[in-house]
Amino acid sequence: MSRLSLLCGSLFVLISQTHAELVINGQPAVLTPSMASSTGFAPQNGFQGCLARLRSQAISSGVSGSTYDRYTQNLTPDYSVIRKLDYQPEFSTPIWDYLSGLVDEERVEKGRQMLAQHREVLNRVAAAYGVPAETVVAVWGVESNFGDISGKYPLLQALGTLSCEGRRQNYFRGEFFATMRILQRGDLREEQLKGSWAGAFGHTQFMPSTYEELAVDFDGDGRRDLVSNTSDALASTANFLKKRGWQTGMPWGFEVKIPDSASVSGESRRNKKSLSSWVNRGFTRVDGTPVIQGNLSESSQAGLMMPAGANGPAFLVFKNFDAIYAYNAAESYALAIAHLSDRLQGKGAFQTAWPTEDAGTSRAERREIQNYLLKKGYDIGDADGLIGDKTRQAIQQEQNKLGLNPTGRAGQQILKAFRNENVKLMMQ
Repeated sequence: MSRLSLLCGSLFVLISQTHAELVINGQPAVLTPSMASSTGFAPQNGFQGCLARLRSQAISSGVSGSTYDRYTQNLTPDYSVIRKLDYQPEFSTPIWDYLSGLVDEERVEKGRQMLAQHREVLNRVAAAYGVPAETVVAVWGVESNFGDISGKYPLLQALGTLSCEGRRQNYFRGEFFATMRILQRGDLREEQLKGSWAGAFGHTQFMPSTYEELAVDFDGDGRRDLVSNTSDALASTANFLKKRGWQTGMPWGFEVKIPDSASVSGESRRNKKSLSSWVNRGFTRVDGTPVIQGNLSESSQAGLMMPAGANGPAFLVFKNFDAIYAYNAAESYALAIAHLSDRLQGKGAFQTAWPTEDAGTSRAERREIQNYLLKKGYDIGDADGLIGDKTRQAIQQEQNKLGLNPTGRAGQQILKAFRNENVKLMMQ
């Protein structure tokens, strides 16, 4: 998504679910202008007036006047995207919830199927860009669940609205104009350009400007199609990582054991040091083997990342982690992709436990929790494994009834409580 979450929230910021759209009370409904007025999102001087004023900027950016007129003359705003831009989630999400939903057995198994299905293309992609197939497929899995969830917002409508209303209008205008240049060149049709409310689209969720910079025509058909052509999408993802500094044959990082005597104050992913310095301080891989293995050397530079503090899993990370981080600027996001890529290579789960008494749940377990809530009469929508506001609020009510800490989290504690309750009902 190329820094989308840092800039404006992302299609798949589902923190506790999978990277999927944030919705308001489970409803992605489009607001009418009259509804927008009641929510404070009325267009300033009219939407068409705003588009008219942007015409000269668009032309200066390389959009022809005829292209601009064609795609804006009947364009209507969707003010729901402004609500999403300003959305502030009521619940914060611990990293163990984030990762347990993104890197679960379902996604690992589906990823392995995709590796097998697209092996020939992925081998050519790896040879061309030096990025392992597992890493490319991991991005695909986290960004769109392998193409299953790619967004339904017409990009011109969403980006046009964001260009005229709300925060970061200059940023969104750049993406709005980039979308028109894509259409102008004929790589994609307007009906193909549907994605997140913030403009990310395709199998691996490129923003339009990122598409212009880094999308490739890998199958040689003359079009860069990241929507319906998986070859182009996978190769473009590898090209992104290569251009952001991916080092062929090197690891993203690995889990380490922090020595009891080591001070880790001030350490971070950005504060990189030579591996020899980490070795001298007593660091080992979490399984006790030496830090320096394979293509690594004493001079290789790594930073210490502790996403849950010194009592949780710790990692030495390299430039390849930074390349993943560039895709969507959040360490938790990059760690999810890195971990999923490891799992697709046959490696296991992290060995150090997260510092919590209420571990996260998989998507299957979240669907189980939602089914219990539905049986109890809560109006939470479908049992889809995506934990939105309605599900959290229902969980919070049940936690209060059960005397649990009312966090609203779909964790192992509430799941165990529901299972125990269900067993008691069956025995009556």
